[in-house]
Amino acid sequence: MNLPELHKKLITAARATTPDERVPYAFEKRITTLIKARGATQTVTSWVQGLWRAALPCVAIAIVCIAWAFFTPDASSASTSDDLSQNFDSTLLASVDSSDPNP
Repeated sequence: MNLPELHKKLITAARATTPDERVPYAFEKRITTLIKARGATQTVTSWVQGLWRAALPCVAIAIVCIAWAFFTPDASSASTSDDLSQNFDSTLLASVDSSDPNP
């Protein structure tokens, strides 16, 4: 589809038709200003509504996380052999601790 050609055809068709007498003077200008004014407020309103709707699920997720952390057994009662930080440190420093004389 050739957009400039379509644009020319639509403009010539619009200029060929006579405006209706029932339409008030400068009606299109009033409508376009209303659309522009309403468009900016609707975007802000939709953001505000979306954020308020997301607030309740966020609070629910926070309560679930707090309950999970509260009811999880203590790390002191678990065995210390499964300590991830110690395993990570020993793995990371394994190459440094090697007894290879040539670095």
